[in-house]
Amino acid sequence: MIETQQRLPSLNALRAFEAAARHLNFRVAADELGVTQGAVAQHVRGLESDLGLKLFERQPRLLALTSAGRSYATHVAHAFALLAEATDNLRPQPLRLTISATPSIAAKWLVPRLPDFTAAHPQLELNILASDALANFQSDGVDIAIRQGRPPFGPGLTADLLFEHEIVAACHPSLRPAEEELARLPLLRDGHDLWPEFFERALGRPMPLTIRSTRFNQTALAIDAAIAGQGIALASRFLIEPDLAAGRLALATPANMRGGLDFYVVCARRPRHPEQATLVKAWLLAQRS
Repeated sequence: MIETQQRLPSLNALRAFEAAARHLNFRVAADELGVTQGAVAQHVRGLESDLGLKLFERQPRLLALTSAGRSYATHVAHAFALLAEATDNLRPQPLRLTISATPSIAAKWLVPRLPDFTAAHPQLELNILASDALANFQSDGVDIAIRQGRPPFGPGLTADLLFEHEIVAACHPSLRPAEEELARLPLLRDGHDLWPEFFERALGRPMPLTIRSTRFNQTALAIDAAIAGQGIALASRFLIEPDLAAGRLALATPANMRGGLDFYVVCARRPRHPEQATLVKAWLLAQRS
């Protein structure tokens, strides 16, 4: 038995019809397809002639689908979606690695550095998971975590020092006080609330009992408030180094305090994607300089 292939309309005509049916406007469809309005209209007329029925009702300044046109547009759009899905499935998908970090580290340190990495490694997609919760490398699908703590972090994990925890006080340059007047500005306090300890250890005196302050649940918010001139924030120096260098912040006092827990890049000893995990870890550690 000889099978005859069913003749289908021109693919260009179908594309023109599908776009015109979505927009109900030949000009807009033409702009989308990068052709002239006349070309779209010609393709649609040819398709209607080929099918032997009208797909559009044409009225002055109005374009409407006929009943047959509405039904056909639904099926054609679905067919194009199937073609797009089949094509995407053939293309190699970028490998994705998940980095877990606290919201403040993600916002203030990691995210600003991502464009350089993605430009150099377009084949690798990074998924940033910003959370204060401890990362579970199995159930959360985490490949690398940036965490504050003291090694060891757990069986099957490695930890490389990213930054020592040096705590400094910073404010907008226009507000920088004399050290004895530090408490005259509002203190911007985060969830760690290290101000009492900073006064005792770094400044050598107790924190005044009466002092203006504003509280935030994230260090990044306190830093942003300091940049906006709302007071003095305590932060890890590495988080605000770009702001200090750019003049958005200045040290409110040369005094500093060594934190007890440093920041580490934590990875599984046997990562799911060893080559890519090694690449990302090396890049993270290279950002220390």
